Amino acid sequence: MKIREIKCAGLRGATPEGGWSNEIRPDDCVHTLIAVHTDEGLVGLGSVFTNDALVQAALNLLEPLYRGENALEPERVSEKLHQNMFWMGRGGSITHAISGIDIALWDILGKATGQPVGRLLGGRYRDRIMPYASLLMDEPERMKDHLLPVKTQGFKAFKIGWGPFGRRSAAVDEAIVAAARDAIGPDCKLMVDAGGSDAHWAGRYKWALNTAKMLSNYDVTWFEEALSPDALEDYIKLREHSPVPISGGEVLTRRQSFQPWIEKRAFDIIQPDVTKVGGISEERRIAWMAEDYGVKFIPHGWNTAVGLAADLQLASAIATTDFVEYLTGSPFIDEITLGGWQIDADGMLAIPTKPGLGLELDPDVVKKYTGVSDLL
Repeated sequence: MKIREIKCAGLRGATPEGGWSNEIRPDDCVHTLIAVHTDEGLVGLGSVFTNDALVQAALNLLEPLYRGENALEPERVSEKLHQNMFWMGRGGSITHAISGIDIALWDILGKATGQPVGRLLGGRYRDRIMPYASLLMDEPERMKDHLLPVKTQGFKAFKIGWGPFGRRSAAVDEAIVAAARDAIGPDCKLMVDAGGSDAHWAGRYKWALNTAKMLSNYDVTWFEEALSPDALEDYIKLREHSPVPISGGEVLTRRQSFQPWIEKRAFDIIQPDVTKVGGISEERRIAWMAEDYGVKFIPHGWNTAVGLAADLQLASAIATTDFVEYLTGSPFIDEITLGGWQIDADGMLAIPTKPGLGLELDPDVVKKYTGVSDLL
């Protein structure tokens, strides 16, 4: 089975706020769908955390390398693409685009063999997992109004991030967290994301350590992106001294970038994003490396339904993974998938058992948000 063509389409019209200092708008494109078409008619789905113009440019560059390749060998084909792009710059848009291709090739392999991707990754440790609702912080008096409607959907874990946090005062930071904990109650999980990968992030080591101590008073499950993404030595110190687990890594790409962070114990929890890092092939290797060093793997998932499906399959195949991220209020998660997603009475999300990623996109909704009718 050969790769015949790879198409992409950017999602627009309902792009959710990211909390960034240079805020994205609904018509901005930051997520792009990928469809790998084969000569036998099977189509694999992928997702890329990058603007569609950059993805299309990367596909044009990569086409001589992937056209006619074996669509049933995702790991080898993806590594071929990575190895031949060193001279164009490892990481960034090209690596992001390869991520989408890799996800789609695993989807094809699953469909061709009649197996869910998680089983092809070595076996499924679980059939369901807890999703945490991922949403932005707001002023303390408005946090309850943001959280309660999400709680009524069945979520039992919540991550709040970005917004005013770390940008005004310690008093505001604590008021936000206190309001969130009061809204969801003592029995739900609460995670806090400072958003240290934002432009010109000002939070430094002592701020992060003092904030971590404050968060421990509110039973916070982890403290995410407390420092800028290049502050390796400060992360090592913070993880050692913080009373709450420290997480991060969403902006890193490829396993080679993650290795020093894992080996030097910079994180308690590593969070690669499958739509950036190199795809399922690369993320599995990172997860295995993390396990060897006692670091928990929980995928970053602020992307699309395709990214969520890939995260679910990965989570099923890694023994210690116990959460996946669920971006709330995004049509790119909730609307584009036929059948949608259902959270059960325990606050858990079923991991699809159908072949491949286990999801099917609604072509009409895809056209609505991409303007493209022939992607699939």
